[in-house]
Amino acid sequence: MAMSADGKIAPPHRRFVAFGSRRDHANLLALRATADAVMCGARTVDSAPVTLDAGGAAYEQRRLRAGLARQNLRIVVSGCGSVDLRAAVFQHQVSPVIVLASGQAPKSRLARLERLANCVKVCGEKSVSLDQALGWLRREWAVKRLLCEGGGELNFELLRLGLVDELHLTLCPRVIGGRDAP
Repeated sequence: MAMSADGKIAPPHRRFVAFGSRRDHANLLALRATADAVMCGARTVDSAPVTLDAGGAAYEQRRLRAGLARQNLRIVVSGCGSVDLRAAVFQHQVSPVIVLASGQAPKSRLARLERLANCVKVCGEKSVSLDQALGWLRREWAVKRLLCEGGGELNFELLRLGLVDELHLTLCPRVIGGRDAP
């Protein structure tokens, strides 16, 4: 997770603003190279041009040397299924995309997501049950090491539930400011 010097993870408008350096991005890709899957919340996927892939040939080779698949699984958490259907993660076909939703997602929306994602799984009735989802990912997709790249709400839930083993925090030398910035 990256945050500004004043503790913000996004500006008030919540649109994507890159505030890390090239070195920070390389560190992120190095972390991805160790994970079976990379997970983000729907708003993060919507606001940033992220594909959640391994990040290029050098990182693919690193993964292969570690005994992992060339590309990591890509997971989007979208409780009500409202993730943007035009998001970059759906356009870049390098590895399976899994969408985790809740029973609150309209069936018509889930049907549209099923045409874009390799798998759509409902885990939980009112919200996505992360306990249930992570258990399912381990059983059905052999996910043992999962890297969560945000956003803040997803990070908070994982921490609250005690599902985080490691926290990688990048402190960026930038001040975003604003009372309404997350």
